[in-house]
Amino acid sequence: MNFVLIHGAMHGGWCWERVVPLLERAGHVVIAPDLPGLGADQTPASAVTLAGWGDFVADTLQRLPGKTILAGHSLGGMAISQAAEVAPERIATLVYVTALLPEHGRSAFDLTRDDNVFDQSDKQEIPPAPDRLTITSDPEHVRAVLYGETEREWADRALTRLVPQPFAVLQMPAALSAARFGSVPRAYIECLRDRVLEIALQRRMQAATPCGTVLQIDTDHSPFYSAPEDLAAKLLAIAAQAHAA
Repeated sequence: MNFVLIHGAMHGGWCWERVVPLLERAGHVVIAPDLPGLGADQTPASAVTLAGWGDFVADTLQRLPGKTILAGHSLGGMAISQAAEVAPERIATLVYVTALLPEHGRSAFDLTRDDNVFDQSDKQEIPPAPDRLTITSDPEHVRAVLYGETEREWADRALTRLVPQPFAVLQMPAALSAARFGSVPRAYIECLRDRVLEIALQRRMQAATPCGTVLQIDTDHSPFYSAPEDLAAKLLAIAAQAHAA
């Protein structure tokens, strides 16, 4: 089975570095790319769109043989959902790792408005830059909110690699249909101590867009660093379930 792992806001494919070897050791092909405008990708923030993210992820899937377990973390849930609309036939299961799980016509801001996640994360405002193209956050605030259960050395490593988040994509609604996105099996991995997408929000999204499999990890918003073995085990279990289907 193939795995494609999609990161969230301000991150890059590097954030899966503790998980990729565990999946590869189990015999799987694993790709963790940088979304356009994030990680090491040099796409200007002004050119980043949710549709473009969906096309990018779908193109990645098309380069792999057979079907793929497509996992997205946090904002990456928007990207994998849009990719499922483009190439549903290439996906064995969509896996939302404490991720945004959209409905048609709703943006990241729409999904989190009641919780003020992106524009007032953990009750601290994160305003866009003066040009309104990107947002950033105070590193120590990010450490507490994103990596509260993560070993300090790994949190330090992450903080040196974060990049400004393209702003407009947070306001772009998902364009999803029951015939395409809705035809792909979905699984959700809840993170019970998440301070960004708190568990109540994770479950409200699941109530609106149900998932066939729901698993839990008792950790923070960044299980790829705080609980990599547990996260890998959950992903492998979902893959085994998809293979048996």
